[in-house]
Amino acid sequence: MPDRETEDEAKMRKVIAENIRRVEEMLQFLPLHPETVKDLRAKVGLLRTILLEQRAPAFALVGRRGAGKSSLVNALFGAKVAEVGHVKSQTGQGKWFDYRSERGAISVLDTRGIQEGSTPAEDDPAKDAVASILGPLRRKVPDVILFLVKATEADSGIDADLAVLERIYAEIEREHRFRPPLVAIATHCDVLEPKGTRLHLASAEPREDVDEKLARVSEVEHHLETKIKARGKLAPHLVWTRGLSSYMSFRESGELRGDERWRVDELVGTLFKHMPDAGRGTFVRIARVRGLQEQLATDLTRATAVICTGVAAVPIPVADLFPITAMQMSLVAGIAWLSGRPLDKKAAAEFLGAMGANVGAAVVLREGFRALMKVVAPGLGSMISGAIAFAGTMAVGAAARQYFLRGGSIEDARRAFADAKASSEEEGKRQEDEVRRGMNGAPPPPTGDA
Repeated sequence: MPDRETEDEAKMRKVIAENIRRVEEMLQFLPLHPETVKDLRAKVGLLRTILLEQRAPAFALVGRRGAGKSSLVNALFGAKVAEVGHVKSQTGQGKWFDYRSERGAISVLDTRGIQEGSTPAEDDPAKDAVASILGPLRRKVPDVILFLVKATEADSGIDADLAVLERIYAEIEREHRFRPPLVAIATHCDVLEPKGTRLHLASAEPREDVDEKLARVSEVEHHLETKIKARGKLAPHLVWTRGLSSYMSFRESGELRGDERWRVDELVGTLFKHMPDAGRGTFVRIARVRGLQEQLATDLTRATAVICTGVAAVPIPVADLFPITAMQMSLVAGIAWLSGRPLDKKAAAEFLGAMGANVGAAVVLREGFRALMKVVAPGLGSMISGAIAFAGTMAVGAAARQYFLRGGSIEDARRAFADAKASSEEEGKRQEDEVRRGMNGAPPPPTGDA
């Protein structure tokens, strides 16, 4: 979450915390199989982490001088947030650099270049580059380590670089009992031959030139991966090896002058995949990659829908309406937050209200109850509402994604609601059946859902 939240955001956070607390209390009284309750608690935990326990993700950038560490920081954010040393080493003492905006913060350990041959422009009391890296790593553990090698130097002194990387991993394990995922990046791929061929505008270049350049990139990637995997202490932690370009040029004012980034979005996706849930929400807000926003919002929607299905199992007719509606309101606020908006209860309420009385989830549930009560015993009313609760919540999430993430209109959101509700009804029945089985003492079937 952003470090400086508004009063409205603080209030909304309290509302969400209260909603989650109420659901957790209800789970204690559900007559379900222990494994079913365990699964529901896991999904409540996911909601708590994404909506209440977000923190700045932390990345450590390690590489030789000129590998492009500061350039990569700028490329991740699409703005000039770190100085780039064009001739001499720019980064002095290794330090955690916090990039902040209205969307949140990302913590990056930008380190002195290993094996550097000149004194950094910034002062550093450490006598060698490795010592300047180990100090900050003792104070905070990174979620992911990014090892950067200049594509044109991938076979120049790489073994010494990897020996330094092994020292870094040993120090992190000693201090934190943790070994972060390792992402290996070959930078400056734009300067590989044919040098004038623009990979970021490949469709405008001769196909044979692009193929030749991509073949060179592939050779570098293969060499780098082979070298890392040959070292037994590093190989288990390597999750991704890729060549990319992070070149961006800025005027003195900070205005963007040139942008030749290539494959940076792939890197963002990899970092998202391998970081803890606690950092994902803030990361997608800042990175602004819609696919990742959609993925996290979909996970949030499904977790909320399954929780609402379980809440609907409370054997008291219509007692589940308020907590279900409250959870759906929190879901809308959470998806709006992922899009970059403030965490705002009013905006979430206005969104649901603007969609119309026949779309609001609580109204859908009430109408469903009224119809069901005419044909079933009152004691079964809330049980049968599980399918409606699931489909209604999936529909609310789909509408919120359409409106907040894709920039659709309220009419677009209404259509997304109707389509998602219709497509989720069968799955809602299956979810209801699982709850029924749990009430009869049977464990739920294995599932890979978040």
